[in-house]
Amino acid sequence: MGNRIAASLPAPPDMKMSQRVARRAEELGYESLWIADVGGPDPFVVAAAAAAVTSRVRIGTAVIPAYTRTPPVVAGAAASCAELAPGRFILGIGASSENIVQNWSGVPFKRPLARVRETVTTVRAILAGERTNFAGKTLTSHGYRLLMRTPSPAIPIHVGALMPPMLELAGEIADGVTLNMMPASAVPRMVQHIRAGAVRAGKDPASLEIVARFQTCVTDDRAGALAVLRAAFGPYFATSVYNRFVAWCGFDSEAEEILAGWQTKDRGRVAAAVTDDMLDRIGIIGSAEQCRERIEAFRAAGVTTPMISPFYPDEKVMWRTFEALAPG
Repeated sequence: MGNRIAASLPAPPDMKMSQRVARRAEELGYESLWIADVGGPDPFVVAAAAAAVTSRVRIGTAVIPAYTRTPPVVAGAAASCAELAPGRFILGIGASSENIVQNWSGVPFKRPLARVRETVTTVRAILAGERTNFAGKTLTSHGYRLLMRTPSPAIPIHVGALMPPMLELAGEIADGVTLNMMPASAVPRMVQHIRAGAVRAGKDPASLEIVARFQTCVTDDRAGALAVLRAAFGPYFATSVYNRFVAWCGFDSEAEEILAGWQTKDRGRVAAAVTDDMLDRIGIIGSAEQCRERIEAFRAAGVTTPMISPFYPDEKVMWRTFEALAPG
């Protein structure tokens, strides 16, 4: 898969900015664009907008929650994006978190493994031109057929995963895996579970793309960047999904303290529990050379497609980060 490097969208503050980033990322040699679904612009709309201003980069969702859109809606949106970017679109699906699914969307966050498996199964069938006839543990669909051209080539489907059961499911059913917010030390264990799932399904583990989003900032103001990242990571690591995950990654005492601070509504305690060590090992912050070294460490650990996600709320810093870490 070579030395792929990717860029993350959407870029604040608006869709036009996302298009400018997409166009410039392609000019800079980034291999792909990956679009998060975190309460901002609709990721399929961002993908379509990116397709309109690019001609080479792959464009993928990383990732769509399996609960907040039905399989026919997901398949229709994915097929539309694939028509706008033939052979370049990747559909990423994941369980997401209780906050996005249950708190924001009012959908019960239950049986995530079954939900992801059944969503991938149903969406893949729809995209292959089949009429649905599915009744599972978490969803049903009968009699739906996509009334547009079947995507060709077939749209690759990736699965977002954190913990061993979902990592193994991703290896089993997906064409690729999306990782997020882990230290390099956790990646080999994650890859082992992905490979176990692939082997169980009779697949070549080496054929799976492993994409990972990294919160990145090329800067000489380390303290300022850490402060911004700490404010973002605290609430994230208080959600049960990510709290369990960072504990599994080796930050067990930090995870316990973050959760305790969140439950008592003590934001200062939460912030203090997100240590500089956590931020340095999960985020990528520093000079261009330091950031490139960190990216290569993650690549050596098993990530095939590192994804740069500038987090500092300053447009100049965003552009500097993308330009400093561009391939070549």
